[in-house]
Amino acid sequence: MELQKMREEIDSIDKELVSLFIKRMNCSAEVAEYKREHGMPVLDASRERALLNKISELAGEDFEDYARTLYSTILSLSRSYQHTRLGETSRLYNVINEAIEKTPKLFPDRAMVACQGVEGAYSQIAAERLFKAPNIVFFSNWEKVFSAIESGMCRYGVIPIENSTAGSVKKVYDLMVSRNFKIVRTVRIKIDHCLLAKSGTKLSDVKEIYSHEQAISQCASFLSTLGPDVKITRVENTALAAEMVARFDRSDVASLSSRSCAALYGLTTLASAVQDNGNNHTRFICITNKTEIYPGADRTSLMLVTPHKPGALYSILSRFNALGINLLKLESRPIPDRDFEFMFYFDLEAPVYSPKLAQLLAELEKECDKFTYLGSYSEVI
Repeated sequence: MELQKMREEIDSIDKELVSLFIKRMNCSAEVAEYKREHGMPVLDASRERALLNKISELAGEDFEDYARTLYSTILSLSRSYQHTRLGETSRLYNVINEAIEKTPKLFPDRAMVACQGVEGAYSQIAAERLFKAPNIVFFSNWEKVFSAIESGMCRYGVIPIENSTAGSVKKVYDLMVSRNFKIVRTVRIKIDHCLLAKSGTKLSDVKEIYSHEQAISQCASFLSTLGPDVKITRVENTALAAEMVARFDRSDVASLSSRSCAALYGLTTLASAVQDNGNNHTRFICITNKTEIYPGADRTSLMLVTPHKPGALYSILSRFNALGINLLKLESRPIPDRDFEFMFYFDLEAPVYSPKLAQLLAELEKECDKFTYLGSYSEVI
């Protein structure tokens, strides 16, 4: 058979498949109405399990896996359509709508803002990009930033969440979930690490370098050129590293810090922009302990725990595809005290006012073992 003939046969089969698919979805709509009348949930796990087993038998050994994958997607689409027909909204989306109504229409110019580190920290630079006149209070670690907001000392906190080179700051994600905080805005900051030392110190004099672990990771190639005799010491913040170098009564120490720290602490720049990747950006999040959603919010962050069974994550991802929602980020984290089980962090792109987002949240809230909303926000460029 010629290729064109084979393609014509496939087109004919596809026409039948589409017709049958529409017929099946219309039946699903009738099922949805029956479930509404009888107070039944959309998801019937035992029915789906039995159906997939029957599909496996019908498909035979050669096509069993393909058929199960196909029908898992069809079942996911069917559930999604049933949720739509039922017009279901989630408890969470009601909370989101209430937050949209109560949140001021303009992001504040001034606020008490908690940051980790000392003067010159990158988080300070991020806070000054987010607010026109922030009143910044510095703390020694991220836990204290969260505590400052919980106590009412500060309204917001600004902390790093991911770097384009070193990846996510996973501890911050964990704190967001455990302390029940929400993201209200994000900003990306260009990161240029410089090697700073006291005036008169030469590069060959340096025996110890201080910096934050993320900066050390981002400058690994440069540090490897300095030789094994140079000690690398991790501290809680790049600006704190510069402050320590300025304070020490030593001339053989240096810090990996921002360019602004040189002038701030009276240090000399021994080497500029020593990060491995010239396109090095860190994304900072502005957090609070209330749900605030400002106009223009077009990103949403979620944390999900899926059922511990094959295809569970695939089932979640198929919903994004079915609703046409762009997934910006997906990352897994081990669940404490549960071997080889994971929670998943999602960043998705969709206007907070979108009916598709409302539908997605309603479906996820019902079908995930655990579902945490981390906020809807816009990003400052």
